[in-house]
Amino acid sequence: MRGLLYFVLTLVTVPNVWSQTPAPASIETAFYSVSYIEVTPSSRAMAVAAIKQYRDASRKDDGYVAFEFFEQDGRSGHFAILETWASQKAYDTHRSAAHSQQFMSKLEPIRLSDYDQRPYKTLTVVSLTPAANPRAICVITHVDVGGQGDAAGLLRRLAEASRKEEGNLRFDVLLHTMRSNHFTVIEAWQNQKALDAHAAAAHTRQYRDGLHPLLGSPLDERLHKVVE
Repeated sequence: MRGLLYFVLTLVTVPNVWSQTPAPASIETAFYSVSYIEVTPSSRAMAVAAIKQYRDASRKDDGYVAFEFFEQDGRSGHFAILETWASQKAYDTHRSAAHSQQFMSKLEPIRLSDYDQRPYKTLTVVSLTPAANPRAICVITHVDVGGQGDAAGLLRRLAEASRKEEGNLRFDVLLHTMRSNHFTVIEAWQNQKALDAHAAAAHTRQYRDGLHPLLGSPLDERLHKVVE
């Protein structure tokens, strides 16, 4: 009887190790940092090395989910970085880490533009860790809406339709955490033919026609490639 009582008390008093394990990142609560940086052409290799070192150090931080690194097609030294974190709290802790500060210091003498960093949350995303395809054609678009209308709905419907297209690898839409009229769209396509077909698709035209009267500035749509 005493043995049974001891066993029960042990179950009650021993900490539950499973409850201490961080929950997997949720698409609904994920936090994203989208950053842009331009460096001098002669410093491209140095910048790539610094960004990769920062990426590798970031992977060890609590709450890390994914790190994606792009370079604008045809514009060497123009980079975009998409970081995904389990929460804004995890990102804030990461941002104050020594390796994050060291990364910014390394960029300082070689940058041509400020490190333009923008906070986002999920509008419509399928996976927090999309498979990287170094041969994919990537499109990163900043959408700035000035007029009244359902821009979020237009973007959701575009994403849903575009994901069904042949050759689509990814179609995610992020919403700025502090400015509900700013969005970032990340697309990946198997090849140029697939991207061209998407641009000519009826649902793409319908989206653009509906979005045009709402825009606060022209669409900032740029082709990128994955940096391995």
